[in-house]
Amino acid sequence: DPVARRRKEDLDDVGIDPKSRERARFAVTLITEAAAPTNTLLGNPSALAKAWQTRGQSLVAGLRHFRHDLRHNAGMPSMVDTRPFKVGENLAVTPGQVIHRSELFELIQYAPAAARAYTRPLVAIPPQINKYYISDLAPGRSFVEHTVAAGIPYFAVSWRNPTPAQRDWDLDAYVSACREALEVACDVSATSDANVAGMCAGGITLACLLGHLAAVDESLVHSATFMVAGLDLAGESTVGILTSRASIEAARSRSQRRGVLDGRDLGRMFAWLRPNDLVWNYWVNNYLLGQNPPAFDILYWNADTTNLTAGLHSDFLDLLSDNGLTRPGSIEVLGTPVDLGKVRCDSYVVAGATDHIIPWTAAYRTTQLLGGDSEFVLGSSGHIQAIVNPPGGRRSRFMTRAGPPPPDPPEWCAGATTNDGSWWEHRL
Repeated sequence: DPVARRRKEDLDDVGIDPKSRERARFAVTLITEAAAPTNTLLGNPSALAKAWQTRGQSLVAGLRHFRHDLRHNAGMPSMVDTRPFKVGENLAVTPGQVIHRSELFELIQYAPAAARAYTRPLVAIPPQINKYYISDLAPGRSFVEHTVAAGIPYFAVSWRNPTPAQRDWDLDAYVSACREALEVACDVSATSDANVAGMCAGGITLACLLGHLAAVDESLVHSATFMVAGLDLAGESTVGILTSRASIEAARSRSQRRGVLDGRDLGRMFAWLRPNDLVWNYWVNNYLLGQNPPAFDILYWNADTTNLTAGLHSDFLDLLSDNGLTRPGSIEVLGTPVDLGKVRCDSYVVAGATDHIIPWTAAYRTTQLLGGDSEFVLGSSGHIQAIVNPPGGRRSRFMTRAGPPPPDPPEWCAGATTNDGSWWEHRL
């Protein structure tokens, strides 16, 4: 849109600080995308043609979808047709069983699927706002299935969906739970340490655990994988740009009154970070064209949210506002100061080139925070697809670079090599 582009360029000439300028840019984007003629029936030729071809039945279906979303989705257009999916039938079907249960979590051990098996387990820590089966979607698209087929023992934490009664579960509680899960996995596997993968917010929890273990000089983690996780929360992410001290305190007050942050509210917030793709696209499809939203396993998982306790939400907000993981000793976990520079285990850091939640340059800075050897891998997709990246995709690409990652992300990119295929096969 030339008009929108001109308005954004005009903001460059306004004498305001960079963060305020980016907020203004985002506001202009919201307004111009919402005002697009194609978001209205009369301004959308495809919708008008569909209404004519169906003798108005597409509009009837659109009204039915709209009424459903008003009642069941807080007025937001549904992103997914949930009817074809059922966890345990066509999602999360890799054989496994719960071997340990605590108040906060269950630990799932998956059955081996290879003649030759490694001894050291891999323990996956999912985000606290989503279900564990992000790593175990449909067969052929399951990271768990792929990993156990390579002979690696796989364990997954499944977080309890908290209610206001669990409002006081904080970062210490979740880090302690991760430690407990590792100890159980090591005991079952008869090993002294484990490889650990932290996904999104689970990566933040993993980093805090690593900082604690370094402080008490315990080698419970052999290597750490961070998938689309942001430890350095300053900089160019949209969430970081839009937050202020006042907005953080308002969010904290809201969750403390309720006892939890509803996972659906958080999902809607992330949708508005990329409104054209995640709001207006479905508005047109569901309401103007009268079509069902797509039946897609990733979108089903994304909609299957869990709540975030007020205690953990408050601690995450502190990390966001103070960027505490980047400053040695500025935060304490389980009574010990966290200094990520003292973490000596190897790390593998995965990011998505088009990630709108954790930009790849933000994820890259994890390589500069940890004290051990780090390897950075940049996938060609977005936030969730960077995790769900099975082999065989025609458009799958990932970038790697030999040697220690340099401090500057563009410098890394300039010397990186593009590889066809999935990063799942890179180190397995």
